[in-house]
Amino acid sequence: MITSTTNPRVKQVVQLNTKAKARREAGLFVAEGLKLFREVPREWIHAVYATEAFAEEHKELLAGTEVELVDEKVFGKMCDTMTPQGILTVIRIPTYNREDLLGRGGSPFIMVLEDLQDPGNVGTILRTAEGAGVTGVILSKRTVDLFAPKTIRSTMGSIFRMPFVYEEDLSEALDWLKKHQVQTYAAHLKGEHSYAEENYREGCAFLIGNEGNGLTDALSERADHLIRIPMEGQVESLNASIAAAVLMYTAHAQRHQ
Repeated sequence: MITSTTNPRVKQVVQLNTKAKARREAGLFVAEGLKLFREVPREWIHAVYATEAFAEEHKELLAGTEVELVDEKVFGKMCDTMTPQGILTVIRIPTYNREDLLGRGGSPFIMVLEDLQDPGNVGTILRTAEGAGVTGVILSKRTVDLFAPKTIRSTMGSIFRMPFVYEEDLSEALDWLKKHQVQTYAAHLKGEHSYAEENYREGCAFLIGNEGNGLTDALSERADHLIRIPMEGQVESLNASIAAAVLMYTAHAQRHQ
């Protein structure tokens, strides 16, 4: 049993929780809680840590898994949450290429996220994307780290199933999408058409911009279509994850009519 916060493994978990650079260099991230442990592909697991009380209560669940027991107070130091559930999993960061985003049905459905900074927004978009049938997500290099603890929690397990790539140059990524007959739609205040007037049944990609500034002009000008979400009252715009959800489920509805 690990009983000291100076243990190297404890220090590693703390580093993985707090520093994106540590996650990138190690190729690892931390997922807290029972749900994420249950859903992670077994081959992705690097290490599992649990309190003695949790391990005793969940013997059947943990059977066949190598688990390192940790003193409860020390375990608390290893966690990002205020009320740990008693188990955390250190997981290998998955890697994908662009072709993985195209899906297998011949009609790609992709989200493109430019410079989003809120972990909750990005995690929620991934979770909603899985539910709406999105085939993959493209993120700009300046978008928040997918493997930050809050982002991981917000995905509710979708991080294990949603292919993604980070791109240095989103304009170049849009060129690649066009080569694959994927029409790009930028959610923009200057959109000529309402989002509900477009046809998303064929290959499509929605562009979602930074929470405060929206899409950059450089990216929105490269989009095939500018679309808007009409607003009533004095509301100027929607939260990024809400806007993304509206667009994704509009496409989902069209594709399942």
